[in-house]
Amino acid sequence: MPVSKESKKKLSTVLISSLLISGLTTVSLTPSNVSAVSQQQVKVSHQVENIIQKRGKALKEYSLKFNQNNYKIESITVGDKTVTYRAYENIVYVSNPVDTNLQIMNIYVPEEYFENATIEGYTAKTAPIFFPNQIGGYREASPATPERESVALALSRGYVVASPGARGHNSESENGKYTGKAPAAIVDLKAAVRYLRYNDKLIPGSAEKIIANGTSAGGALTSLLGATGNNKDYDSYLKEIGAANARDDIFAVSSYCPITNLDHADMAYEWLFNGVNTYNWRGSGTLTDEQIQISNELKMLFPEYVNSLELVNYESRNTNGKGLKKAPGQFKKGTVLTLDANGEGTFKELVKFYVIESAQSALDAGTDLSDFDWLTIKDENVTDIDLEQFVVYATRMKTPPAFDALDASSWENSLFGTDTIAGQHFTQYSFENSAVNGSLADAQRVKMMNPMNYIGTKGANTAQYWRIRHGTIDRDTSLAIPVILATKLQNEGKNVDFAMPWNIGHSGDYDLEELFAWVDSISKSSGNHK
Repeated sequence: MPVSKESKKKLSTVLISSLLISGLTTVSLTPSNVSAVSQQQVKVSHQVENIIQKRGKALKEYSLKFNQNNYKIESITVGDKTVTYRAYENIVYVSNPVDTNLQIMNIYVPEEYFENATIEGYTAKTAPIFFPNQIGGYREASPATPERESVALALSRGYVVASPGARGHNSESENGKYTGKAPAAIVDLKAAVRYLRYNDKLIPGSAEKIIANGTSAGGALTSLLGATGNNKDYDSYLKEIGAANARDDIFAVSSYCPITNLDHADMAYEWLFNGVNTYNWRGSGTLTDEQIQISNELKMLFPEYVNSLELVNYESRNTNGKGLKKAPGQFKKGTVLTLDANGEGTFKELVKFYVIESAQSALDAGTDLSDFDWLTIKDENVTDIDLEQFVVYATRMKTPPAFDALDASSWENSLFGTDTIAGQHFTQYSFENSAVNGSLADAQRVKMMNPMNYIGTKGANTAQYWRIRHGTIDRDTSLAIPVILATKLQNEGKNVDFAMPWNIGHSGDYDLEELFAWVDSISKSSGNHK
């Protein structure tokens, strides 16, 4: 069949672009010789496709319309119940992906919804959408499957599950360029939410009830997703990857031990662990004199930051009728949370309160706390804690600075790298004291990775419902970090369920029954349930 003049020009453009991307640049293409080239079109296209797919780079523009017919019927046993579901897997959720191995989503829907059935009071229109990510260490992550306990249990309770993959700081193309530095991961999660909203009429479940879930860096990104709904700071990034034209705010956040507020995490870590000079991570040891000095300096920076937040405690402190009725240092409703130059003050008392509350819950559940002489227990009530001795018990994990390493070697340094720079500093302290003459990350990108910069601001639709869990002996970040996040949300009128489970380290999804009871409570009490 003859090739038209216009077709020749289009084919020339496509092939030239493809060959440039693939590196096959030794062929000279013009409209005059495109007929000859077209005879080998299939062969060249296959070469280009193989090369580009190896890199995870999209060869085509992907449709944003959900394909209802592209699924498998599968089943899984949860307890004594067999759950049959439709598995829609490896859905590319943007039209112009950077990496089709990561910018994909798995969607699972209980089969009963296609039979007009009701599950635990939910229908195909009202079921919440559980949105778990598997991100850790700000590294790239694949979507979850029902082999993950939280996914299987969510399906058994009648939830639709949509789990996104995302780029991370370690993502890179075959040509050696990094493709997942900040803010790539949060942009990907937002794009996945937009896909769900864009296809709300085609995908069972309610896009108005998306509950995001994550642990560690995944918890931080879940918090960031919940804090920054529809904020325009991310629009250019979303447009670049072809995200759907839809909202990206969500209904609720479930965040386990979020490694967040990174630009203030070093000072918060030393505020808590200063004076504990042994560590145990990537080997054990004792802090050097230089490291002790760094710890002292960082600790001194923290009170100014806390005081600048102007946080207020509005919570009733006698909800369980125990413990803090007699606790020293307790404060009245409406107390401003501050620290003096030595790191003492009402903010510290609030951190202590959450640890005391945790110990009380453990004691009520029958846990023997008698060996902990840093707890004061009277008449089955935990009334006080020596926080410094408690921290010695918990132990220090990281050397200072805990996040913005002076040699720019941490995962967080890598997060703030560029497409050509492996890692950068993201705090003024580490930049000024860099051991490697490291560069400082762009302030806007640092801002975009911290939910504290968006909660309560005019340009962000922050989720109304939050559940935050951080174990009392989780040493990956300071206990102060989740307390700051939870308090800021409370001050902005959000519904926050925050607790520090007793003797739990850095982990998540350890209380799924309680998590899903919370999901049910907020989903069924809000509008549009029936």
